[in-house]
Amino acid sequence: MNARDKTSADTPVVISSRGDAEIAPEAPIPTTPKQPKAERAAGVSRFHESARAQVAGGATYIDDIPEVRGTLHAAPVCSPVAHGKLRGLDASAALAVPGVRGIFSTADVPGDPMLAAFAHDEPIFATDTVQFLGQVAALVVADDVMTARRAARLVKFDIEPLPAVISVHEAHALQSYVLPPVHVKRGNAAAALKRAPQVLEGNFEIGGQEHFYLEGQVAYVLPLEQDQWWVYSSTQHPGEVQHWVSHALGLDNHAVTVECRRMGGGFGGKETQAGHLAVWAAVAANRLKRPVKLRLDRDDDFMITGKRHPFAYHYRAGFDETGLLCGLELEMLANCGFSADLSGPVADRAIFHADNAYFLEDVAISSYRCKTNIQSHTAFRGFGGPQGVIVIERILSDIARTLGMDPLDVRLRNLYSDEPTTSHALRQAQGERKKSVSPEPTSVRAEQTSVRAELVEAHPTHRNVTHYQMKVEDNILEPLMTTLAHTSGYRERREQIADWNAQSPVIKKGMALTPVKFGISFTATLFNQAGALVHVYTDGSVQVNHGGTEMGQGLNTKVAAIVADELGVPFEKVLSTASDTSKVPNASATAASSGTDLNGRAAQFAARHVRDNLAAFVSGLDNCGAGAVRFEGGQVITPANTRKFEDVVSAAYANRIQLWSDGFYRTPKIHYDKTTLTGRPFYYFAYGAAVTEVAIDTLTGESRVLKVDILHDVGRSINPAIDIGQIEGGFVQGMGWLTTEQLVWNDKGYLQTHAPSTYKIPATGDIPEHFKTDLWPEANREDNVHGSKAVGEPPFMLAISVFEALRDAVAQAGGNAERMNAPGTAEEILKAVGAA
Repeated sequence: MNARDKTSADTPVVISSRGDAEIAPEAPIPTTPKQPKAERAAGVSRFHESARAQVAGGATYIDDIPEVRGTLHAAPVCSPVAHGKLRGLDASAALAVPGVRGIFSTADVPGDPMLAAFAHDEPIFATDTVQFLGQVAALVVADDVMTARRAARLVKFDIEPLPAVISVHEAHALQSYVLPPVHVKRGNAAAALKRAPQVLEGNFEIGGQEHFYLEGQVAYVLPLEQDQWWVYSSTQHPGEVQHWVSHALGLDNHAVTVECRRMGGGFGGKETQAGHLAVWAAVAANRLKRPVKLRLDRDDDFMITGKRHPFAYHYRAGFDETGLLCGLELEMLANCGFSADLSGPVADRAIFHADNAYFLEDVAISSYRCKTNIQSHTAFRGFGGPQGVIVIERILSDIARTLGMDPLDVRLRNLYSDEPTTSHALRQAQGERKKSVSPEPTSVRAEQTSVRAELVEAHPTHRNVTHYQMKVEDNILEPLMTTLAHTSGYRERREQIADWNAQSPVIKKGMALTPVKFGISFTATLFNQAGALVHVYTDGSVQVNHGGTEMGQGLNTKVAAIVADELGVPFEKVLSTASDTSKVPNASATAASSGTDLNGRAAQFAARHVRDNLAAFVSGLDNCGAGAVRFEGGQVITPANTRKFEDVVSAAYANRIQLWSDGFYRTPKIHYDKTTLTGRPFYYFAYGAAVTEVAIDTLTGESRVLKVDILHDVGRSINPAIDIGQIEGGFVQGMGWLTTEQLVWNDKGYLQTHAPSTYKIPATGDIPEHFKTDLWPEANREDNVHGSKAVGEPPFMLAISVFEALRDAVAQAGGNAERMNAPGTAEEILKAVGAA
């Protein structure tokens, strides 16, 4: 038995790192007077751990790492057409450029020529076929980056053009899919629609989104001795980069180490996409036996990497005179690009979040994962969730306009709750009427029981079960939304907006309050695990390493605070170090908003093991139980003495007590059947709501966000300043997706909006003067680290209130809000205003 198994022992004893009991020294540690209780590291606002270094230019990113002597630079050779047979490459002009060291393609890959993605459908380099305009067919390597880029543009392609599928509708008509369609049903949507008093039918399209991280894609690959490799990668998933590189080089995983200290933004765009650059650079480095760096310029980054998935929808929604949904048929067409990448789980999550905050009793959802000849779309903040949430919010707004009701009242009417379902009440009434009927023959009863059991599963008794059979147990939607409606003055402001619009012929205002219910966990259950290492040094300083990656979201800051509190030391005593596959192996991607949930808990457990070792040691000195030892304010406190933490650590080392440990965490309760898309894929839900007020110019289509009020649920916040920053940043990024960020491919598959000159992200002038964010004052009801909740992705969907407010303004102007697609650019608004 080791120290971690004796945390509550009452026997005074010192435990060594081997678990051996030793005699405690008589009085080896000086004592100090008790100090006032110190402030905890978690639960208070503090600076991001790298903030000062970033402001001063002292934070190192991949391209800042001093280059090893002999480092070469690479540039991609990209296909000029969207689809065709690749008959050959003419690299003679490129090879003639002074400083060019070689050009590398499929023939130079020593391992599998296909990337180690789960679908195994994407080649490292285009070989017989090019499948999108921008696909990498080769890599030019030169002495410096500009020479490599100039030479890459001299490579000539010999391509026999083939028909290119650009439109998602064309792909669906051709049944061109990267993965099989998925259908999820509950109840009988068709029958429910027939019974519904009113039916709303419509189509809707929403565009993709470029990640536009400040630091572009970059990898730096260094050969080591005995066919080992060190890879610096700007990646959210070092473990996957390790696997992809070793797979391409034909090596075992242990021969490749991947390190990432920080990224300059990721947003999902560096979950799989970073692996491509590392593999390309590794193939060239393997041939040349020299370090190779590959950094994409912004244009190439746009043209090569995947985006948020564009979606197209067709829906039929039944409803009654109160606005209650009676049935829903929903078809989703996801534009996946030329390969599967992460399109399967992205489209699955869109299905999971097609309910958002609302109970869907009779529903049928069909999801088609369409293959087109454009970039292979990938993860992006929300991971399909926004594409699910926005369509149900659109439907409820349109129902409200049809009935002449306030959209908030329709939303409140449809929320998840503990009320009985309509069908359950009906079945109860029918059961009362049938009590006096004679029983049927046994065989008939058995057959009907089987059918009824299926129907009971399909029709839950109460309005608190999702369409994928997960019970909503932590529902705070109604109090959160009504609180925000009150604090923001929603009802009064709607009246004021109506008065404004009656007097203003050109500028029209609109307003919307929309909620979010976002499931937290990887839907692929195996990824919900994490590991961490905590080292306590003899001077009392602490180092923590975990499998998560820092991309500006504050993960390392939160983890350091969690470890500091577990050991009772000041925050400044804890240092979070670079993600490194040689320290924590097989780590999941920092994604699904679960970075702190997983890695923070693993680090907490690691720190707890060290703390328990120290507690057992000190209890032996002071003749008390280990449970009576407290760690706080940099001190170790027992009923008999108070000592400095560093003094205890030094004495423990002298007594051969283990001062480092690992921690491992696996998310409890979750289970999920991917063949039926049912189960409990999420540990808990994060909730929030936003009220947005906008104004549109009916003559130009221009719009402006005037006011935003947010009330968001982060549980018990580990760092309120960072959480509020994530909420505001997520909202603004979502606002960009729905207003100005427009990806446009022409009929040849050429992405026309491939630079900041044509692709517009929100700027400082787009931020509303009134931007108020409050945190919901309740801890996570599940046993999560510090009582917190995830905050990375859920706030993104709060920006759907912007789009719905724009559509409200269009309707107030007498336009046709039902025909408006996203993003709501000036052109789109102007078309909708004139389409009455």
